[in-house]
Amino acid sequence: MSATETLTPAPSATPVEGSGGLLLNIDGKIVPNYAATMVSFEEGDVVKGKVVRIDKDEVLVDIGYKAEGVIPSNELSIRKSVDPSEEVELGEEIDALVLTKEDAEGRLILSKKRARFEKAWRRIEVAADSGEPVEGSVIEVVKGGLILDLGVRGFLPASLVDIRRVHNLDEFMGQTLECKVIELNRSRNNVVLSRRAVLEEERKEVREQILGRLEPGQVVEGKIPNIVDFGAFVDLDGIDGLIHISELSWSHVNHPSEVVQIGDTVRIKVLDIDRDRQRISLGLKQTQEDPWQRVINTHRDGDVLEGTVTKVVAFGAFVEILPGVEGLVHISELADHHVENPSEVVEPGSKLNVKILEIDEERRRLSLSIKRVEGQNMAMAGLGEQIAAQAEGATAEGQEAGDAGPVSDTSSSPTGDDPASSPPASDTSEGPSDEAPGELPAEVEASEDAEPAPVAEENGTTENGEEEHQEGESVQDRPDSPDDLDEAAGDDDAETGESEQS
Repeated sequence: MSATETLTPAPSATPVEGSGGLLLNIDGKIVPNYAATMVSFEEGDVVKGKVVRIDKDEVLVDIGYKAEGVIPSNELSIRKSVDPSEEVELGEEIDALVLTKEDAEGRLILSKKRARFEKAWRRIEVAADSGEPVEGSVIEVVKGGLILDLGVRGFLPASLVDIRRVHNLDEFMGQTLECKVIELNRSRNNVVLSRRAVLEEERKEVREQILGRLEPGQVVEGKIPNIVDFGAFVDLDGIDGLIHISELSWSHVNHPSEVVQIGDTVRIKVLDIDRDRQRISLGLKQTQEDPWQRVINTHRDGDVLEGTVTKVVAFGAFVEILPGVEGLVHISELADHHVENPSEVVEPGSKLNVKILEIDEERRRLSLSIKRVEGQNMAMAGLGEQIAAQAEGATAEGQEAGDAGPVSDTSSSPTGDDPASSPPASDTSEGPSDEAPGELPAEVEASEDAEPAPVAEENGTTENGEEEHQEGESVQDRPDSPDDLDEAAGDDDAETGESEQS
């Protein structure tokens, strides 16, 4: 350009009034303002765009930039392995976050899920501060709970899914749940939810209404939703009451499942209401006939009834005489003979007759007897007598052997005098004798004038419990053991020998 040439001024451009800056007036000509249609943004900004193309691995979005933005399939949703056609539709307007304005290939890279995340996180923060619930659909069942899509992955622990324990979490798959945010951590992108808090708040008003209309003594109906070792819970149309295991039946119950099952509809009586703690105590047996009252009304002391042995313990046996009514047969009332162990006489499950000794109405206890029932036929009744008879037989054999031994010694042992002056041993052992071998000498039998006491009466008593001895003879003077009898026999033999010698 020469020095004489002058510069041509650039045409002046002014926006056309009412065009919003999209039209310009340049030297009297109206032209489009293309620069005004260009979106101004930076990386990390959230922009709006329209879906113009859907491929199997990406989506193209027109955001008003010089080129369409690209959303890779893994940036479409927080779900795993998604199909782009299921996440967006052609012509749909979506929000997207700018990841890169220009990658190595010159493309604008966007993310739909991160735009949702930012918006969702702000919404979740507001809900957590205000206590308002948030909604999300269940997208995964994981160990320990559920994953909800809130725009952010929210974790709902299994214990907080419902008011009661949920055994099958799969049934919630795909459902939309309303939950409260109980924990929020942006650095870890961690959101913990509770559906139980929402349900309890909804039922709080219902509980108060139920508690207001219930009174102790009322009989109501409910369904069993849960059974535990110490009892069963009953759903009373919005609030749970507890039937303690002791209130399930008039008879002994080892576990509540013996009486009720989950899902059963039961008729129960309200026993107590703790309105402050919102707890209701219920009773099932109170709606049934009390078998103990039947005992009081129909039976008296001395009645004989048929029963079944339910339990054998160290001090006796329990016998059920009516369903739900048991009485105790003390060990002393099991048999006429002495019983060391009740299992010698009875065993669980055996049926027998018992006599009522006492009915304690106040303590609801029955005292029973087996031995006082006449004509009782018991499978194990003779066991004690057999044991006693065997013991008596063994003792008798021992006594007989003891009696025979000392007598033979007496006939051959010295009497204390000169052996030459004593009668020859052959007189006793070989010659004729009125005494049978092994028996006591006649003089001893005459002096005692009575048979020795039977072995079974070791303390000088007979089977009838009476003392047996001759008039003028004390128990202490009477020989009671084989050794005493031997000594007596030896002394008499000595006296007899001296008299014969003289």
